[in-house]
Amino acid sequence: MTEETPGFEEKPDVPSGATPDDAEPKDAPSEGASPAGDGAADAALVAQLDQTRTALGERTADLQRLQAEFQNYRRRVERDRVAVKEIAIANLLTELLPVLDDIGRAREHGELVGGFKSVAESLETVAAKMGLMQFGKEGEPFDPTVHEALMHSYAPDVTETTCVAILQPGYRIGERTIRPARVAVAEPQPGAQTVKAEDAEESAADDKENGGPEEG
Repeated sequence: MTEETPGFEEKPDVPSGATPDDAEPKDAPSEGASPAGDGAADAALVAQLDQTRTALGERTADLQRLQAEFQNYRRRVERDRVAVKEIAIANLLTELLPVLDDIGRAREHGELVGGFKSVAESLETVAAKMGLMQFGKEGEPFDPTVHEALMHSYAPDVTETTCVAILQPGYRIGERTIRPARVAVAEPQPGAQTVKAEDAEESAADDKENGGPEEG
């Protein structure tokens, strides 16, 4: 039997080259001592927030663009609806123009009497409510954009091409002419302007020779 030496305790074997402190377990790191980890988490949150803001901005821009396109679509539809309505009314009233011409001739000849007069006036009232306006008067200057000359003559008492007779009145809806006024026109007599100019020159010369017009 081996004898135990008093005063010595057996210690666990320590690997060669290791200090006794290495044999003792190290304390676990305390909680909250990881500043690098917290910084990375904050950076990830900031990046995610930026992405969310960018996506929100893109969606907002898309919504605004869609709203603008919808407003343009509504305006275009309304404009087309008005245009179609105006065309339909113009087509209807154009078909009624011969009837209105007959009413006008009957009125000129004194034949618009009795029940026919009431019906004719009602028709004219309805046409006026739909926007039909009559134009063309004797004595107004000839305008090729609204007048159609069917007869031509010369007259000494006009200074420009003038409508001297309305053969058929013109009609318009708003600013749109659906039929020009058919008229007879008269132009100044050839040489009339020259004669008037010569007369004016002679009169001025006479006044100058006589010392001018007498003062009152």
